[in-house]
Amino acid sequence: MIDSPGQEGTSEVKRSGMRRRVKVSADGRGVVSHAGAGLLRELATKTGLADAVTGALLDTYRGFPVHLPGQVFADLAVAIADGADAVTGIGVLRDREALFGLVASMPTAWRLLDRIDEAHLPRVRAARAAARERAWEAGAAPEPGQELRIDFDATISIAHSEKQDAAATWKKTFGFHPLLAFLDRPEVAGGEGLAGLLRPGNAGSNTAADHVTVLDLALAALPPRARPRPGDPDSPRVLARSDSAGATHLFAAACRKRGVGFSFGFPVDERIQHIVGLIPDECWHPATEDDGLRDGAWVAEATGMIDLSSWPEGSRLILRKERPHPGAQLTFTDVDGHRITAFLTDTGRGVIPGQVAGLELRHRQHARAGDRIRQAKASGLRNLPCRGREENSAWLEAVLAAADLVCWAKLICFAHVPSLARCEIAAFRYRVLHAAAQLTRSARQVCLKIDRTWRWAAQIAAGFHRLRAAFA
Repeated sequence: MIDSPGQEGTSEVKRSGMRRRVKVSADGRGVVSHAGAGLLRELATKTGLADAVTGALLDTYRGFPVHLPGQVFADLAVAIADGADAVTGIGVLRDREALFGLVASMPTAWRLLDRIDEAHLPRVRAARAAARERAWEAGAAPEPGQELRIDFDATISIAHSEKQDAAATWKKTFGFHPLLAFLDRPEVAGGEGLAGLLRPGNAGSNTAADHVTVLDLALAALPPRARPRPGDPDSPRVLARSDSAGATHLFAAACRKRGVGFSFGFPVDERIQHIVGLIPDECWHPATEDDGLRDGAWVAEATGMIDLSSWPEGSRLILRKERPHPGAQLTFTDVDGHRITAFLTDTGRGVIPGQVAGLELRHRQHARAGDRIRQAKASGLRNLPCRGREENSAWLEAVLAAADLVCWAKLICFAHVPSLARCEIAAFRYRVLHAAAQLTRSARQVCLKIDRTWRWAAQIAAGFHRLRAAFA
């Protein structure tokens, strides 16, 4: 850049080095940011989430509250979806009173979490289930007859201070080890947060009783018409997917008793390694992807080659071998240079297109649970902010509610816009939730005008209209 007129330099450098100075002032009127967050707040109202949570917690107040607890809970969930990782994040909404109206203060939000104790937590979960039913009726439901796939997975939430039930984890860190269940919604590259169980950091990955508890919570979170009915041939098809941590006899039996199918990762031990070498080459079939064959991978069924009598009747063992990608380090479970994986399922033949390869593809898609957890950690799960266990359990419920609101908004408002429906939470915040707008008043109406230069302005405005039409 040329600093003085006496300096030599080409005209091109002078032109490219010039920077127009922007005049800055603090006298703007009607300008608001985070305008898209109003979409989630309106969705929380339309689905009845705020009213249902209010009904669940109203008995914890001596008189009528100034701020209804359901609205405080909904605002906390919206703030989490907007990027808050602590209770103070509700200030994002409170600071924009012209757009959001009166919003509870941070101390009021803290007191709300205190009120969601062990007796009231099931009521809040029931309120979330009722909101899910209304959201599905408004257009967020899966396709009729589609198999509902619930992914179970645990993760580590690190605690940086002393908190109730925080403990040393198997990763040599300190914190919590919550077990989560997400309903896979591949049409929007997302998932609904059905259930979560807050556990100490030293809780086991394969604790069967915890998996059964979360299974029951997840089924209760589904609308009644979507829950499995054991023995009914017209029952909705529900599948429980997990990695090998869920492959326990108790969990498999619980799934069978509740009419839920299962697809569990199976440990690759010496028995599996021995079986791989006995399967003839002609019995290995190419693995598949959504858009064709998976290069360098093959699948085979090994049900009759191992004793599965201790598992529910009809259990099947499927193996996959795959050439490791270049640079991958081989492990002791590899056989003849191939990476071996296995899973156990009770899905019968002919149920899933593609036979064994189709079953393997369906199980491999459990990896999406990692994406759901990663996005949840970007939305309040990375650090549980409270000291008490009950308050942190309430916070976890708000995190799951935030995941629901984002997923429903994509399904109802932006299903026709792939760049908004299939983006991750960071991009969704940038493109929708954090959009700038102008508030104007005319003819006794308040108008929210999205910045017309914003790339997704028309889609955001259309999203508001779609939301209101869906609940009209």
